[in-house]
Amino acid sequence: MKKKQKKMLVRIIVSAVMFTVLMIVGHIVNMPLWLSGVLYLVCYVIIGYDIVRKAALGISNGRMMDENFLMTVATVGAAALAVYSKSGDFAEAVAVMLFYQVGEFFQGMAVGRSRRSISELMDIRPDYANIMQDGKLVKADPDEVETGSIIIVQQGEKIPIDGVVVKGASALNTSALTGESAPRDVCEGSEVVSGCINLSGVLEIKTTKPFGESTVSRILELVEESASKRSRSEDFITRFARIYTPAVCFSALALAVLPPVIRLLIGSSAMWAQWIYRALTFLVISCPCALVISIPLSFFSGIGSASRQGILIKGSVYLEMLSKVRTIVFDKTGTLTKGVFEVSAVHHNAFEEKKLLEYAACAECSSSHPISLSLRRAYGSEIDRSRVSDIEEISGFGVTAVVDGERVAVGNKKLMQKLGVEYKDCHSTGTVIHISVNGSYSGHIVISDMPKQNSKQALELLKQEGISRLVMLTGDSEKAAAKAAAELGLTDYVSELLPDQKVSEVEKLISEQDAKLAFVGDGINDAPVLSRADLGIAMGAMGSDAAIEAADIVLMDDDPLKIPKAIAISGKCIGIVYQNIVFALAVKFGCLLLGALGIANMWLAIFADVGVMVLAVLNSMRQVCTPANRSHAPRPERETAA
Repeated sequence: MKKKQKKMLVRIIVSAVMFTVLMIVGHIVNMPLWLSGVLYLVCYVIIGYDIVRKAALGISNGRMMDENFLMTVATVGAAALAVYSKSGDFAEAVAVMLFYQVGEFFQGMAVGRSRRSISELMDIRPDYANIMQDGKLVKADPDEVETGSIIIVQQGEKIPIDGVVVKGASALNTSALTGESAPRDVCEGSEVVSGCINLSGVLEIKTTKPFGESTVSRILELVEESASKRSRSEDFITRFARIYTPAVCFSALALAVLPPVIRLLIGSSAMWAQWIYRALTFLVISCPCALVISIPLSFFSGIGSASRQGILIKGSVYLEMLSKVRTIVFDKTGTLTKGVFEVSAVHHNAFEEKKLLEYAACAECSSSHPISLSLRRAYGSEIDRSRVSDIEEISGFGVTAVVDGERVAVGNKKLMQKLGVEYKDCHSTGTVIHISVNGSYSGHIVISDMPKQNSKQALELLKQEGISRLVMLTGDSEKAAAKAAAELGLTDYVSELLPDQKVSEVEKLISEQDAKLAFVGDGINDAPVLSRADLGIAMGAMGSDAAIEAADIVLMDDDPLKIPKAIAISGKCIGIVYQNIVFALAVKFGCLLLGALGIANMWLAIFADVGVMVLAVLNSMRQVCTPANRSHAPRPERETAA
C-alpha cells in the first residue's frame, strides 16, 4: 500500500472512531449546540479537508461542477441546516463525507491494483548493459550501446537490447513478454529480444538494434500510449458527465427554491428547511462518481489483464472494437502456419537435383524470407556470395540474380509468366518454386509449411466466441491454400495474392458487412492491410517492426490461441461496462426521484452515491482478480454504449 493510501486509511479510522464516539455520547449526554458543532467540525475537517480544498480550487479555476463541489455543498448545507433548526444533528454531514471517502479509498485501491498489473510489465525495462572495456565488465546505459556491439548477459540478468547470440547457450524466461511460463532455449546464432531474463549460463550477444528500437522499448511505448486512445463508451461518459452535473445542480437549486416560493404564493408555509434538505439529498444522490470512475477503470483493468497474458492492446478504443469483430482475416505464413518451410520434393529438368538446389540457394542468398531460408537449408553448403551479383527481389513474384555468370530466376509461376518462360505445373501440394536459367526452364522445387500446433483449436474457439467468418488471404498457390483451409476449418480463403491485392480483398470484405473486421498478420508485407482493417492484430514479438507499428493489438508470441483469449477479455470487459452503466443509472434516477419526493434521506443518498460507486468499482475489478483466459460460450450481439 502506498504512503498516500496509508495516510487516507489512518484518516478514515480516526474520523470513524471519533464519529462513533460522538454518536454514542450524543445519545447519552445532551451536549450544548456549540460543543456538538465544534466536535463534529473537527471530525469533518479530519476526513474532508482535502475534498473542500479541491472544491475551492475547482471554483477558482472555473471547474466547479464536479463531485468535490457536490460533496462540499451537500455536507456544508446539511451542517448549516442543523444549526438553523437548532437540532444539533451534525452526524449526517460527517457521515456523508466519511462514507464518500471510504468509497474513494476503495476506488484508489482498485485503480492501484489495475495500474500495478500494467506497471509489472514496466519491470522489463533493463537498467544497464554489460560491455567489455580493457578486459573488465562495465555497466553501461543501454541507450549508449551502439548497434553491432557485443554485450554480456549473466545469469539472472535481463537482456537489454535485441541481438544475436554469438557465444554461449541458455534458457530464457519470456513470461514478461509473452505471458508464457515455459523457458525458451537459445544457443549460438539464436535471435534474442530485450526484456527476457537469462536463466542459466552466460551469453555474449551482438546487438542488432539501438535500444530505442528494441522490443522492450516498443512494448513500453505501446503501453504508455494506450491510455490516450479512449473508447466510445469512455467518450460517452465524459460527454454525459459534462451535461449531467450542471443539470442536477440547477435541478437541486430549483428543488430548494421553487416549491417554497409556490407554497408562499398559495398562502401556505414555505417550509424552507424541508425543501433545502431535499435539495441537498438530491445533490448527494446525483454525484456521477460510479460512472465517471468505473467505466475507465473497467477498460484499464481489461488492458492490464490482457497485458499480463502477453496481449498488448494500444488503447481502450481497440479493446471495445474487438468485442464487435465478427470477421477475422488471417495471413497464412507465420500466422496460421509455422513459417518454417521444408523442401519436400525437387523435380529437375535440365540439371541434377543438387545443381538445381544450388542455383536456387545462391539466387536467394540475400533474402530473409522463410522460403529462402528453407532453400539454403536444403542445399546444405556454405554459399560463396562473390559468385552472385545483380540480385533483384520482385515482391510477390520471386528473385532474379546472376550466378556464376548465368541469369537465374527463382519464384512462382507468375514470375515465369512475367519472364516469358514456359513452365511445368506441379501436382504436389505445397508452395512450388520454379527455376529458370538463361531463360530456359530448369525445374521446380516443392516446399511445404505445416500449420501451428494450436491453429485449429484457436479457430474453433473463435467460432464459439461468435466469429462468423474466418478468411485466409495468402500469396501461396491454390493447392497449398486449399489444403491449409481444409485442415484448419476456415470458412473461406483467397490464394495467389500480391500485398496490394490483400488490401483490395479486405476492403471488399469490409464493404460486404456491417460488423467489424480484424486482420491478423506478422510480415512486413502485412503492414498495409493491418492499417486498412478495422482492427489490426500483429502476431509475435519476432514479427516485423512495420507490422507491429501498423497493428492495433500486438500478440507477444506466435500462439494463435491468444486471439480468442483477447476476444474473451474484450467481451468480459464490455459486459462489465454495460452492467455498470445500467446499474448506476437505474439506481441514480430511482433515488433522485425518491429524494425529490422527500422519501429518500441522506443515508439513502450515501448508498446511492458511495454504495453504487463501490459496487461498480468492485465489479470492474473482477477482470484483475479473475482474468478471462478463454470463454467457450458464444457471445451475444451487443450494441454500442453511445
